[in-house]
Amino acid sequence: MAQQEASQQKLERGLSSRHVEMIALGGTIGTGLFLGAGHSISTAGPAILLVYIITGLFMFWMMRALGELLLTDPDKPTFVGFVEKYLGKKAGFVIGWTYWIGWITIAMAELTAVGTYMKFWFPGIPVWIWEIIFLVALYGINVIAVSAFGETEFWFSMIKIVAIVAMIVAGIIMIVTHAKTSAGVTSLSNLWQHGVVAHHGHKLLAAFQMVFFAFLGIEFVGMTAAEAKDPLTTIPKSINSIIIRILIFYVGALVAIMSIQPWTNYSASESPFVQVFSGIGITAAAGIINFVVLTAAASSLNSSLFTTGRMLFSLSNGKGYVGKLNRRYIPRNAINVSAVLIALAVLVNVFFPSNAFDLVTSVASAAFVVIYGVLVFAHLRYRQSADFKNGEKRFLMPGAPFTDYLTLAFLFGIFMILLFTKSTMPTTLLALAWFIIMIALSRRVKD
Repeated sequence: MAQQEASQQKLERGLSSRHVEMIALGGTIGTGLFLGAGHSISTAGPAILLVYIITGLFMFWMMRALGELLLTDPDKPTFVGFVEKYLGKKAGFVIGWTYWIGWITIAMAELTAVGTYMKFWFPGIPVWIWEIIFLVALYGINVIAVSAFGETEFWFSMIKIVAIVAMIVAGIIMIVTHAKTSAGVTSLSNLWQHGVVAHHGHKLLAAFQMVFFAFLGIEFVGMTAAEAKDPLTTIPKSINSIIIRILIFYVGALVAIMSIQPWTNYSASESPFVQVFSGIGITAAAGIINFVVLTAAASSLNSSLFTTGRMLFSLSNGKGYVGKLNRRYIPRNAINVSAVLIALAVLVNVFFPSNAFDLVTSVASAAFVVIYGVLVFAHLRYRQSADFKNGEKRFLMPGAPFTDYLTLAFLFGIFMILLFTKSTMPTTLLALAWFIIMIALSRRVKD
């Protein structure tokens, strides 16, 4: 198969166990938690905790389906190879190019965000200068060695984790000591004393799509399988820890935030982390959180360069300029092409308003719902194939195929929420138009 031809040039297994585990950890923590949690809390109230748990469970099942596929052939450069194998080359073509262009647009948006966050400290320096500096630095890291990428992501993830743990520890101390704030006494009872569902529950469904977007990128660990030193051990360990990560980092942080002061006191337009740290007397709170979200954006940009390079290499079928590895077994040419496209963000920012990126990334986010659904469907087809019946069985998805069907139903529900919510309907329709175009183009591909 085409994917197998591409993988004849083996990628280097330079990612250690700690790299893969931290990449998986960082993949579930983004700016959605640090900046978007205020909006989520104001939309759903304390019920947002249940929304995170439910969404996290389905994301865990999706990752278990992906993990089982990955371990059937850890040498595949990307998980799109499994879509191609079990759903056909046409499906692989559509999902592969959608995933690639989706990460390109996300990277362009993150590059724009990096420049904006740096302006917080250096308002006199043009944003585009910071964009070029960060892109060149992260490009250099990605083409040096895969271990350099892994080490960078390790520390990016560590910074985000430290910020969340600091929030949780501060919350625990304040709850135990009944610390007083301008909003009253810190207590777990703040979770229910002012109601548990905001807006009488009629916006609760909208919270699901907001939380789903916070989890985008969770599948990124699947891109590391072909370059992990011991994928048969590290991939299952990383995926199995997803539930614990969700409970600690998302649910734990939100419990702390809503215990320190009533959830009704948080502004939807400001990071609750800034509000909490400022409220307990840390005057540099805004600067600290700005540094953390800068790290999160840089981490996403770093991951985008890694992902788009590997995906373009895989899509090349081992042919042409982008179908070659350099002497360090890195798809440098594919990374070059992706980096040039991402760099167009610098020019776009000059000539077009920033909300153009919001539109494009919203389309990409809607497309990820379909990508995740196709991954689960590929797992279903694998379970029905001779590969499963006659092959070695590793890391079996719990409850399959019923958990597959439940996950597909959940993802369909998210897509329907996007389609029938006024604010997301236009971008969801654009995502549908994209898929129609890609399906038409895929007719040229022979299965």
